[in-house]
Amino acid sequence: MTDERSVGVGPHSEPWPEDPRLDSDLLANGDRRNVVDRYRYWSKEAIVADLDRRRHPFHVAVENWQHDFNIGALVRNANAFLAESVHIVGKRRWNRRGAMMTETYQHVVHHPTLEQLWAWAQRVSLPILGIDNLPGSQPIDRSELPRACVLLFGQEGPGLSAEAREHCAHLLSVPQFGSTRSINAGAASAIAMYEWCRRHSPVDRG
Repeated sequence: MTDERSVGVGPHSEPWPEDPRLDSDLLANGDRRNVVDRYRYWSKEAIVADLDRRRHPFHVAVENWQHDFNIGALVRNANAFLAESVHIVGKRRWNRRGAMMTETYQHVVHHPTLEQLWAWAQRVSLPILGIDNLPGSQPIDRSELPRACVLLFGQEGPGLSAEAREHCAHLLSVPQFGSTRSINAGAASAIAMYEWCRRHSPVDRG
């Protein structure tokens, strides 16, 4: 009996379609990966190439001084909203569990220090926008949000470090209405990326 809760598709019936994007192992054994249906049976390389053709011109960066568990969720969100790349600042190692294998299709770059992230952003002429509910931060839904930019997030708990704030062209916050002081970086990143897409890449609802 087929498990209706299973993800993906089983082996493809023969004869197999002639398409260079398809992976013979997936055609033979089925495709249970965490990908949308249009990419079923596609090779990893073909999926990345197709995403690269359509990626949005915003980047996401996150400080990683304490092995933050939210980084996996942030990478998954970056894939969902088609960010150009994710930049991890600080420790190279991060918990991949929350990414659900989306790091396979998402460009992830490491910068040992904030200075190196800032130097890269200067070189490619991208402003760094800090996302944190700090005093003086402007609500993201009512603030300028450039099409080409870097959205920088801090650690769970302390938020953006003092050094990170010094490198930000602007500080933006996610409006909140309850009693909690903050939401985690994974949730904040999803909201910020959705706000970018709402303005610069609206879905054609036809």
